[in-house]
Amino acid sequence: MEDLLNQIAICIENGKAELNSPYPPDLKGKDGAYELTQKALDNKIHPEIILKEGFMVGMTKIGDKFEKGMAFIPNLLLSATAMNRAMELLQPFFESGEAKLIGTLVLGTVKGDLHDIGKNLVKMVMKGDGWNVIDLGVRVESKQFLDELKKHDKCIVGLSALLTTTMMNMEEIVKDIKTEYKGTEVFVGGAALSKSFAAKIGADSYFPDPHSFSKHFHK
Repeated sequence: MEDLLNQIAICIENGKAELNSPYPPDLKGKDGAYELTQKALDNKIHPEIILKEGFMVGMTKIGDKFEKGMAFIPNLLLSATAMNRAMELLQPFFESGEAKLIGTLVLGTVKGDLHDIGKNLVKMVMKGDGWNVIDLGVRVESKQFLDELKKHDKCIVGLSALLTTTMMNMEEIVKDIKTEYKGTEVFVGGAALSKSFAAKIGADSYFPDPHSFSKHFHK
């Protein structure tokens, strides 16, 4: 069992989604995360164990490399793609309740901003971590977040913005969420942001990349 989970982690770390995936070259012709996850399920390994000891280990390793400058955004994207491909096999277990999701994340790029690469990467990483991610898209206003929060108890919120002009729109959204749904955690991210800015607008924290956001919940 341990060897199979380790192989899954290696595939995710290196972005090997399935057997026919050409990347990375040294794993060409070998089973990818998808096939290995199917084997793990066939061997009666519980989906939550596959998630925690396979998927999350692989993403943690590529995330650590990213923090050290040994991996880059394309590497994170490949790893997240591999993880999400394998996650297709686990999804039915989470939907049926046989395996439990960690929680719900409501995610969106704030109003005035069309940039979604960072947001989409966060979505992929967090879904692979076992979160139910509700992506509201781009140019999202307060009302859209508030309407979604009505449907989900005890969820968290992620706001994304790339530009210095649009990041100012986060303050209004954070204030509206905190007023309407006290206790709801709101996290922000984006190239122009900082921890001091997050504190200034009343957000719970700022994360510079998807890995650090994901890592926050691995405590």
